[in-house]
Amino acid sequence: MRIAVIDDLKSDRQLLISRLNKLLSDNSINGEIYEFEKGIDFIKASKQTAFEVAFMDIYIDKENGIEISKLLREFDKECILIFTTTSSDYALEGFKVRAFDYLVKPYTTDELKIAFTDILNRLPSSDKYIEVKVIGGTQRIRLNEIIYAEHFKHCINIYKSDCATTVVRSTFAEFSKQLESDERFFMCNRGVIINFDYASDFDGTEFILNNGVRISVSRSLTKSAKSRFADFIFNKR
Repeated sequence: MRIAVIDDLKSDRQLLISRLNKLLSDNSINGEIYEFEKGIDFIKASKQTAFEVAFMDIYIDKENGIEISKLLREFDKECILIFTTTSSDYALEGFKVRAFDYLVKPYTTDELKIAFTDILNRLPSSDKYIEVKVIGGTQRIRLNEIIYAEHFKHCINIYKSDCATTVVRSTFAEFSKQLESDERFFMCNRGVIINFDYASDFDGTEFILNNGVRISVSRSLTKSAKSRFADFIFNKR
């Protein structure tokens, strides 16, 4: 996730960046934060590489965050704009440039956390990862790379989209806990968890994955499996 922080006050930039770094870490998300003192420098950078999220101060020295946002919208319609400001007087103007949210200074950590959670719900989940113990140390694995994982001889075998298998030193309970808040993952039985993104069908007793692997579902979980998978498919449309 590429995040831009645009504010002419260095102290405000640094405080926001510090809070954002903690939120990225708490949510196991790879993120890069870029700071800009001038809005026009942000525009120049955006034309080179897009930002998923931008925190824009409205009252920038000799510039106006609304006007900068209008320039952004000329070539980038997708960037999520969060205005940070001492006043909500520009709410109507913000609507015109598709502002996602407002944070009125001085906003609290909890207010930022709520806004950040809303951002995550809007963004694709490609940047989320888990950190696992492997032989020789630890390794980060992106959630969108995991096809399925199974418990085997006191370890977890993680089968990934690059056809590689990562062996993790963990109990199944500890491993699955890291995935339980992500709607893509479903525990089929006491030792296997799958990623719905790689499931092509559910026949009532088994999930058929895109690679042809069939994963059995415990009888007590078949109703939940059918409902969860149907909801997942519907929400992806």
